[in-house]
Amino acid sequence: MSAPLAPRDVDPAAVLDSTQFRDAMARLGSAVNIVTTNGPHGWAGFAASAVCSVTDMPPTLLVCVQRTSSAYAALHGNRVLCVNTLASSHEALSQLFGGKTPMSQRFAAAEWTALATGAPVLRDARVAFDCRIDRVAEVGTHDVLFCTVVAIASNGGADEGLYYVERRYRRLAEAQI
Repeated sequence: MSAPLAPRDVDPAAVLDSTQFRDAMARLGSAVNIVTTNGPHGWAGFAASAVCSVTDMPPTLLVCVQRTSSAYAALHGNRVLCVNTLASSHEALSQLFGGKTPMSQRFAAAEWTALATGAPVLRDARVAFDCRIDRVAEVGTHDVLFCTVVAIASNGGADEGLYYVERRYRRLAEAQI
């Protein structure tokens, strides 16, 4: 058994450059999702890779959203969302939801349904997590949303997942993460 490594000297006052951080994060591959909402504050959606599970009791997801996002106001007003995990065939749809495309054009590019909350569910998503937003934490330029999953729709026939790594879309077989 080897000896534990000694900690490196780190200046606690040093601030990591944001460009350096973004470049490093580009190497961390992530599933690509479209997060949607609908309700009294309107419908909206955005592409997101900052999504992960928190706990299974109660089933909870974490979703990060930039406060300048075009979906931000509707998302916070409606307090519901659906995380639609994309298949490799959804690359063009992800680009629509990740850009400045008007909401009506984003949603017109696919077929949608709804589950318990009324948030749009992509009909052919690999899996869709219908959620209620229970807690919000402000961190830097983003809000971290803690969301209780109230319903799930799974598409067993969907093709392989769509991933984003090294600033481009990849299929799992190509990602070599």
